Amino acid sequence: MSRKPIGIVLIIIGVIMIIYTGFNYVTTEKVVDLGPLKINAEKNHPVQWSPIVGVILLVGGIVVLVTSKDKG
Repeated sequence: MSRKPIGIVLIIIGVIMIIYTGFNYVTTEKVVDLGPLKINAEKNHPVQWSPIVGVILLVGGIVVLVTSKDKG
């Protein structure tokens, strides 16, 4: 089995993680529920990571790509 696709995927994920260092997602929570009266609050949840993780994935992908053996 060739490891070349795994290396390419690691490189792509590493570049994306370097460019985008996080994202936010929003959830809706019930605050008040009194019969017909319903009040909801939207809560923001940030997800952040260090660009160093992207660099590590990028370098790891390059190493896997370079060390993979071609059968052909």
